[in-house]
Amino acid sequence: MFRFDPTFLKLQKLIKMGEAGQSRDGESVTPLVGGGNGDNAVAPQVFNSLPALNEAASYITQATSYLGSCFSDYSEYGGKDTISHPHELLRSTSGVDGNSPVSVCISPGERFSTSSEASTSDANSPSRESTEILPQATNAIVTSNRLNLNGISMFQGLIERARRTVRGSADDIGWLQRAPEMPPVEDGTDRFNKILEDIGHGVHRLPNTVVYLLVPGLFSNHGPLYFVDTKTKFSKMGLACHIAKIHSESSVEKNAREIKEYIEELCWGSNKRVLLLGHSKGGIDAAAALSLYWPELKDKVAGLVLAQSPYGGSPIATDILREGQLGDYVNLRKMMEILISKVIKGDIQALEDLTYERRKEFLKNHPLPRELPTVSFRTEASISPAVLSTLSHVAHAELPLTNQAAKLPVVMPLGAAMAACAQLLQVRYGEKSDGLVTCCDAEVPGSVVVRPKRKLDHAWMVYSSLNEVPLEADAAQVCEALLTLLVQVEQERQQKLATKID
Repeated sequence: MFRFDPTFLKLQKLIKMGEAGQSRDGESVTPLVGGGNGDNAVAPQVFNSLPALNEAASYITQATSYLGSCFSDYSEYGGKDTISHPHELLRSTSGVDGNSPVSVCISPGERFSTSSEASTSDANSPSRESTEILPQATNAIVTSNRLNLNGISMFQGLIERARRTVRGSADDIGWLQRAPEMPPVEDGTDRFNKILEDIGHGVHRLPNTVVYLLVPGLFSNHGPLYFVDTKTKFSKMGLACHIAKIHSESSVEKNAREIKEYIEELCWGSNKRVLLLGHSKGGIDAAAALSLYWPELKDKVAGLVLAQSPYGGSPIATDILREGQLGDYVNLRKMMEILISKVIKGDIQALEDLTYERRKEFLKNHPLPRELPTVSFRTEASISPAVLSTLSHVAHAELPLTNQAAKLPVVMPLGAAMAACAQLLQVRYGEKSDGLVTCCDAEVPGSVVVRPKRKLDHAWMVYSSLNEVPLEADAAQVCEALLTLLVQVEQERQQKLATKID
């Protein structure tokens, strides 16, 4: 059944009053449409409400046209409620005698008639003559009704977009902990703190029998100092350490192939196994390489550390790229695609691969091998006003002022940006995060999880700060402690396997 606007209901009321022979004031009038009274039917009077109908239709048309120009793509939501044939509108009312139904048929450019009139057309010639050609009225009614239904559909779509925008990623955050098929995690925070304390006293336990591969995260190509401090300190300890030179703005599967080639090349050149530490998306890329190519890499890899990696997905990426939101009105997704592809020279799929939908699909098809020793590291960013003064050293500029070029640090307030994002996620979803990744999404199922009490944001792991806290471990020491813990986990696994064999 179609829904009619108030204008059409007013018309119906006038028809009924005409059939009853009464006006609004109770005065006797001639029926608008000829009934079944034979020769007693007389010609109807002209529509007195016609100007009001035209005025109402004109107002609705103007209002809907204005709203339609504001929301130009509302039509995708208007397909369910629009009329497939708006030029044919049927409405049943009571007949003149109160028993027989009368169907009012309105078609643009046709006469205003009833089914009872058609049935008595031969016997009642006055009824046939009583009809009038009302193209302007019927066109106004049909247009008003069609635009009204489109307007309703548009606002229904607007409400749905607002609901999806407000709800955001509330149903997706922490899905790894709720999935029954995922293995539980083990808390390794105390062991990590003990190792970190020993490192602070000069006790280093990382073996030189393996090669260490650091995998940078998203946008690392635009930060030349990404992992540089960690690699430098590892090299000073006599450890073979490399930074994977991948295009971090590429898709996960593309980077997974490149990491696989890195591992094979390092093993071939050194005849040693590889320990991987991936930060942010780098951890996702490294895990994907081991998931996709595990049969070829299981004898070449000793373990994996995922530091602040959105293993379950990122609410930031998901909220930006989710379709059907209010952001679609300003083409937010298209703007982000232009930014990544044209400005950063990357691939929008790199960000899409971090959404909850893509992560769920990937982990369902390519889970991380259970026998792989894994450590995951998640942190919580500080949202205190003190972080506003924190500057991160992301690059350096060389000034040829003398014979020896002078280097000036290039700093950015990454701490303040991470604090703002962390505050947003906490207020909107009630979740702790490092600014980009929520704590629960960074815990890899089946891994040994490190949950430090110290407030560390997402950028701290890879970029040194100009105002480090005295007596606190730096990023290189934290990476060393994480890899040392991974070595211990691998040794424990080997002992368990040896015990089972015996």
